[in-house]
Amino acid sequence: MTEISATMIKELRERTVVGMGKCKEALSEAKGDIELAIANLRKAGMAQAVKKEGRETNEGMIQFASNDKALALVEINAETDFVVKNERFQEFASQIANEVLNTMPTTVEELAAATCSHDASLTVDEYRSVIIQTLGENIQIRRVEIFPKKGASSIGVYSHGGGKLVCLVEIEGSDAHEGLAKDIAMHCAAEAPEYLTPEEVPERVREHEREIARAQVKGKPENIIDKILEGKLRAYYDQVCLLNQNYVKDPSIKIAALVDKEGKESGKSLKIVQFLRWNVGG
Repeated sequence: MTEISATMIKELRERTVVGMGKCKEALSEAKGDIELAIANLRKAGMAQAVKKEGRETNEGMIQFASNDKALALVEINAETDFVVKNERFQEFASQIANEVLNTMPTTVEELAAATCSHDASLTVDEYRSVIIQTLGENIQIRRVEIFPKKGASSIGVYSHGGGKLVCLVEIEGSDAHEGLAKDIAMHCAAEAPEYLTPEEVPERVREHEREIARAQVKGKPENIIDKILEGKLRAYYDQVCLLNQNYVKDPSIKIAALVDKEGKESGKSLKIVQFLRWNVGG
């Protein structure tokens, strides 16, 4: 009988990220042949992944990674918050965020088919299967998003609650205002804007708000109803449009005015061009 040494188990664990006990068992079954043990573990992982695919994955985390060219966001889901807090799951999420940067996929399916940079014998989806085997839960890559970095723009990211909520803001006009972009991303986490400007609010939403306002001003003189409706619509914009919101750190100034002020102080023409607010499962 082939002796299974601690060194062999350690090597197999490093190459497969499977638990020590399963590594020892796989090596025993493969009579010490590490390559065969790896193949068998991966087959077992695929089988377990298929069995667990139907389980709901309502927990998870949003991870991000960046380099000189882009910033990537990825949401990865699991069945329980216990597993999400597991160091192995968090390492997997971090690796997948970096894989998004490496492969620049446009869809989750493209990412799944890509070859892992840390192990060329595995695709990302096969690696996911190995993690399912390791953690014992269904693990899903739910969505990815890539933000290319432009020469004169700053991207700020704020992560809250261990990656349960992540916000991103991009400011055009300077590459030296990442701190401001991050502060406004933190504001987005607190105030949950739905649109950047009033012009982005769909007409059906505007009309819905007008109907609500009309119901509230029934009986008012006809000549002032239009002014009241305009005022209530402006108040709605102040609630849901990022540029119209009062800055959470200083409610005396609106976000648009804050950006304008920072731009004038730095001699730059700054403009928020996009924001994103992701909740796990949202």
